[in-house]
Amino acid sequence: MTWEAKSMACANHQQQHIVDEEAKCRAASRLPAYVLALRPWSFSASFAPVALGAALAYKACHEFSPIIFVATCITALSVHAAGNVVNTYFDYMRGVDDSKGSDDRTLVDKLLTPDEVVHLGVLLYTLGCACFIVLVFSSPARMEHLALVYFGGLSSSFLYTGGIGLKYIALGDVLVLVTFGPVCVLYSYVAQTGSMVPATLFYAMPLAMNTEAILHSNNARDRHNDARAGAVTLAIVVGHTGSHILYALFLFVPYIVFAVVGVQCRAYWLLLPLITLPTAFELERHFRDGRLAKLSRHTAKLNAYFGLFYILGIVMSSPASLPGLTIV
Repeated sequence: MTWEAKSMACANHQQQHIVDEEAKCRAASRLPAYVLALRPWSFSASFAPVALGAALAYKACHEFSPIIFVATCITALSVHAAGNVVNTYFDYMRGVDDSKGSDDRTLVDKLLTPDEVVHLGVLLYTLGCACFIVLVFSSPARMEHLALVYFGGLSSSFLYTGGIGLKYIALGDVLVLVTFGPVCVLYSYVAQTGSMVPATLFYAMPLAMNTEAILHSNNARDRHNDARAGAVTLAIVVGHTGSHILYALFLFVPYIVFAVVGVQCRAYWLLLPLITLPTAFELERHFRDGRLAKLSRHTAKLNAYFGLFYILGIVMSSPASLPGLTIV
C-alpha cells in the first residue's frame, strides 16, 4: 500500500471515529428527553395494582413467584410507558399540546422528533410482548386467559389517544378506571395463581379510583386546550365545579371503603392507607383554589403512598378477615 493510500485510510478511520463519538454524544444528550417522554412519575399507577394482585394471590393461595412478579411488572410498566408515549404523539399531532399551556414538553419543545417518539413507543410495546412470552412459560395460568387480559390492557393503552381516541370522546376516564384497576390487578392475580377470582375486582376499585384522580386532575387543568383542539373530555363535559366534585369523590370514596370494610370485617390493617388522608385533603384544596398546574404530579405522589400502604395492609391482614377471597 502506498503512502498516500495509507494516509487516506487513516484519515477515513479518524473521521469515522469522530462521527461515532458525535453520535454517542447526541444519544447521551437525548437520554433525559427519552426518560421524560415516559412520564416515570406516573408509574405508580401501573406498579401498585400489579403488586396488589400479587399480594392478594399470596394471601388467598400462599403462592408468590418472584420471576412471575418481575415479568408482570415489566409487561405492565412497558405498556403503561408506551401508552404515555402514544398520548404524547397524538396530543401533539391533533393540536392538543402546544407551546403555551402543555405540561408534556417532549414534542412541543422539540426535545424529540415525532419519529423518535413513534420508535420509542414501538420499542416499549415490543419489550412488553417479549416479557409476556416469558410470563406465559412461567405462569400456571392458561395462555388464553393471560393473553385476554394482557392484550386488553395493551389495546386500551393505545386506544386512549390512538385509533378512535377514547380520550377525545369523553371515554378516557372510564378506560383508565377499568385498566389501572380491575385489569391490572386481575392480570397479576391470574399470573400468580392461574385462576380468576371476582373478588379481586372489588379490591381493585379503591386503587383504581385513586389512580383516576391523577388523570382527572390532568384533564381538568388541560380542559381549555382540549376544547380548543376539538377534544371532548369528561372534565369539559362537567365543567370546573363538576370536575372538582368528581376529583373529591375519586380521592375520598376509597378511604370510606377502607374505613367501613376495616371496621366491619375487623381487617384493621386496611385502615393503614388512612395515613395519607391529610394529603388528600390538601390536594382537594388545591383543586378548589384552582391550583392545577402540578396537581396531577402531586396526586401521582399520593397514589404511590396510598398504594404502598394499601398493599402493606393486605399483606399484614389475616386472610380470613379479607372478604371475598377464596382461601386455599
